[in-house]
Amino acid sequence: MQNGKVSIIIPFKNTAHFLPECLDSILNQTYAYWEILAVNDHSTDKSFELLSAYSKKDNRIKVFQNKGTGIIPALQTAYAQSSGSFVTRMDSDDIMKPIRLEVMVNALVENGIGHIAVGQVKYFSNRGISNGYERYETWLNQLTSTGNNYDEIYKECVIPSPCWMVHREDFDKCDGFQPNRYPEDYDLTFRFYEHGFKIIPCKKVLHLWRDYDTRTSRTHEHYAQNYFLDIKLHYFLRLNYDATRTLVVWGAGFKGKKIAKGLKKRGLDFVWLCDNPKKIGKKIYDKELVHFEALQELDNPQSIITVANEEAQKEIRAYFSELGQLPMQDYFFFC
Repeated sequence: MQNGKVSIIIPFKNTAHFLPECLDSILNQTYAYWEILAVNDHSTDKSFELLSAYSKKDNRIKVFQNKGTGIIPALQTAYAQSSGSFVTRMDSDDIMKPIRLEVMVNALVENGIGHIAVGQVKYFSNRGISNGYERYETWLNQLTSTGNNYDEIYKECVIPSPCWMVHREDFDKCDGFQPNRYPEDYDLTFRFYEHGFKIIPCKKVLHLWRDYDTRTSRTHEHYAQNYFLDIKLHYFLRLNYDATRTLVVWGAGFKGKKIAKGLKKRGLDFVWLCDNPKKIGKKIYDKELVHFEALQELDNPQSIITVANEEAQKEIRAYFSELGQLPMQDYFFFC
C-alpha cells in the first residue's frame, strides 16, 4: 500500500558520466511511488539527451530546462512542476541505496507533520576519500544516528543536501527553495531549524555521496567559506542572539575576522578574545583583542567560537563547562 508520492528534485549540469548510476538507483527503489523532476542547468555534454531518453522509457521521469541559471533557479523550476506529498532532493552524480525512499517515507508517516527524515551517508571516490571528508562523514552520521543534528548547526551543514525528506506542507511552510541564498542546502537546514522541525534519528546508510574534483561544492564560489560564514552569522543573529547579553568573538584568524567585520557592519558591539600573545592588546578593525580570561569578568556573555583547532576546541568546551556555560545557549562553535 502506497503512503503518498515522493517528488525527487534533481538539478543537473554536465553529469552525463554519472547519471545512469544515479537514475538506475532510483528505478531500483523498493518504494515505487515517486516522480523525478529533473532540471537541466545549461549542460554542454549529453546529460539532457541521456535524461530525456530515460523519461521516454518511464513516465515518472520528467525533464525541464532551467528558467534561470544556477542551482537555486533549477530547484525552483523543478518544484513548481512537482505534485508529491513528500519532497526530497537528489544529486545527479550520487547513488541512492535501494531502501532510501521506503525508509524515509515510513519514518515521515509514522512521525507525522513537523518532522524531517534523514539518512546516514557514505562518501565514495575512484581516488579515495580525504581525511577531511572522512571526518565530516563520521561527524554527520553520529548526529544523524541520534537526531541531534541541530546541536552543532553552526559548525557545518548538519543535514546532507541529497539525503533528506519532508512533508510537502512543511516544505512550503519554511519557503522551500524560494530564498536566493547560497549555500542553498545550509540555508534550508537553518529554516528547518527555525521552524522547529524535529529530525528523525536514522542508523542506516541511505545515500552514497560521490566526491570528485569538479563537483559543484568544490568548484563554485557559492560554496566558498565566506558564504558559509555569512549564513551562520545571519541566522545566529536572527535565531539565537540575545541583545541583552554581552556578545563575544573568540579567535582572530580568517573566520574570526570575517565574523568581526560582519558584526561591525551591522553596528553591533562585541568583545574580541584571543589567546595569541602576538595579537593580544593589538587592534584589528579598531577593536582591541583581549585575553580569553576576560570572559569571566563579563556580564552574562554569549560567545561565538571561530577557533578551528580540534584540541583547542576541547579545551574551550572544558573552560565553558567550568564556568557553568552551556552550548547552543551561552556559546556557539562556528567551525
